Amino acid sequence: MRNLYNILFRIFFLLASPYYFIRLRRRGNWRSGFSQRFGKYDVVFKQSITNRQVLWLHAVSVGEVNVCTQLIKAIEPCMPNLKIVVSTTTTTGMAELRKKLPALVAKIYYPIDKRKYVSRALSAVYPEAIVLVEAEIWPNFIWRAMDMGIPIFLVNARLSERSYRGYKRFGFLFRPLFASFAGVGAQTETDAARLRELGFRPEAIRLVGNLKFDASQVAADNKLDVAGILQRLGVPADARILVGGSTHDGEEAVLGQIFRRLKKQFPDLFLIVVPRHFERAREAARALKEAGVKFKYRSDITSDTQRKPGEIECLLVDTTGELMSFYKHATVVFVGKSLTAEGGQNPIEPAALSKPVIFGPNMQNFADVVRLFLLQDAAVQVQNTAELEQKLADLLADENRRAELGRNGLKVVQQNLGAIERTMDMIIKRLDNGQIYIKK
Repeated sequence: MRNLYNILFRIFFLLASPYYFIRLRRRGNWRSGFSQRFGKYDVVFKQSITNRQVLWLHAVSVGEVNVCTQLIKAIEPCMPNLKIVVSTTTTTGMAELRKKLPALVAKIYYPIDKRKYVSRALSAVYPEAIVLVEAEIWPNFIWRAMDMGIPIFLVNARLSERSYRGYKRFGFLFRPLFASFAGVGAQTETDAARLRELGFRPEAIRLVGNLKFDASQVAADNKLDVAGILQRLGVPADARILVGGSTHDGEEAVLGQIFRRLKKQFPDLFLIVVPRHFERAREAARALKEAGVKFKYRSDITSDTQRKPGEIECLLVDTTGELMSFYKHATVVFVGKSLTAEGGQNPIEPAALSKPVIFGPNMQNFADVVRLFLLQDAAVQVQNTAELEQKLADLLADENRRAELGRNGLKVVQQNLGAIERTMDMIIKRLDNGQIYIKK
């Protein structure tokens, strides 16, 4: 089985490499740490882990960084003797790790899943345990960790319908891998049942809840001076602010067109658009221009910037890690990847700030969270562009309704906190049994 996988992976990697490296170049800063993707590390990193017990956490990209940050805050007081290493796969994820985690926490790129590269990486780091945060499963990495006797944990485990079908289809490959996990923290009973069906051992699975509820508390700590930015753009302090968060292809055009029409009804309305991938900023800019929206890039705002009221109608955010700061100043939040794309983005973060949240029909990746919000009247879901425009108009006109949605959203978040503690309990018990020193 391993030989077959490696033959197929080699073919896939050769075919996919051009696309993979083009994406790296588009996101920028790809040279820094590039060799780490092949399991090669510099002297500074090697010295930092020499003669240390290491805990390796993996956060795929930006979406998992806040979860990882919260986990580390909980881990450090309990396991002060462990050296923590965190990996990611994207340059934007790395930028967030460097911004949010102290220098004592080592940050590296996750190795490409070729047998040679993962063997080199795991031999160099040789962790006491590995914690995958919502991570996709890479067989060579797991196989090598199994051979080395390294316990692996999967936390905040969530299975979309698509992932569930895929893992089930290739059960002959994944079932032995899943059975090797030392602990799995499932978000819901549905996830737990699916995990058992896919081959995770029942005794390894714990129902802990969604770590992103806890992580929203960390994300809210960003101290960007949004009020100062808006003031420099000539936006009145009492203006209505519509924030489109984590938007995807097509949604900037929709928001731009809706904004132009709503502006006639709400002359003080200002639009902030934050694309999910900052490298799409130029594409988003074209859509806004075609809609006739006067915008300025976030990266162009300096202390010398000063615009007259009405001169700029929209801020296009082409930087990373600042979404929560803009959410703080929103009158209404539209959560992206929900109208013109599938999957959805995180509605928990704006809800944690008591903001009225609205999203489209495609929230598959947050189905259980959406169900909670809708059940408690804590968010608004629309089915199409026309309904989005109408609901936005309703919310912008009704301060009391906005406040009600905000209160209900915050209540849902507060009711679902505690997953971090339950996850930590699962990990600590397993490591304690393995004789790793845990501070009592």
